[in-house]
Amino acid sequence: MKRSRKKRGSAARAFAHDRRAGNLGINADVAPVVVHDPYAIQSGDTIVVTRQLRGDPLARLHSHRQIDDAQYYAGRAYQRDCEVAERATRALDPTREAVDNSLVIDPLTDKQVSAQARLADVRVALGHKMHAAVHAVLIDGATIEALARGNGRGGETWHKYYGRFFRDALDVLAVEYGLAGRAK
Repeated sequence: MKRSRKKRGSAARAFAHDRRAGNLGINADVAPVVVHDPYAIQSGDTIVVTRQLRGDPLARLHSHRQIDDAQYYAGRAYQRDCEVAERATRALDPTREAVDNSLVIDPLTDKQVSAQARLADVRVALGHKMHAAVHAVLIDGATIEALARGNGRGGETWHKYYGRFFRDALDVLAVEYGLAGRAK
């Protein structure tokens, strides 16, 4: 009597391994996000990964649907421009020869000049107070509650006020970076 063997088709190969984390801990603050699969056979394949939200107030607001995609990408563009425009926090280059501990000043690159010009335009468009709020949240990593406390305000009403104020600032950023149109 012959035994029938199970055929191993493409269904068995499609599911290789579930690599998602099961135990995240008590205080984990994470959200699922869809990204492009780096191991994809076909282009356009996506996977769901877990994103940490603890140190990223912009990602927290986006994952809780408190800001839209244009505001989120405008905030990321502002962060990218600040990172490119910064010069003082460069890491030590181990490929350069150390000569009497003198500092070698690199000339500005075209990327740095254009990022600084965009940031100057953004500062003018935002104004002093909105720019301070955007910088505190996006660059310093402050939460909306910490922003309210830093301005001497407390309570739920002030948290909502500063949340709306920050979202308005993100709207201005979205217009400045060309991600949204101007209101008529």
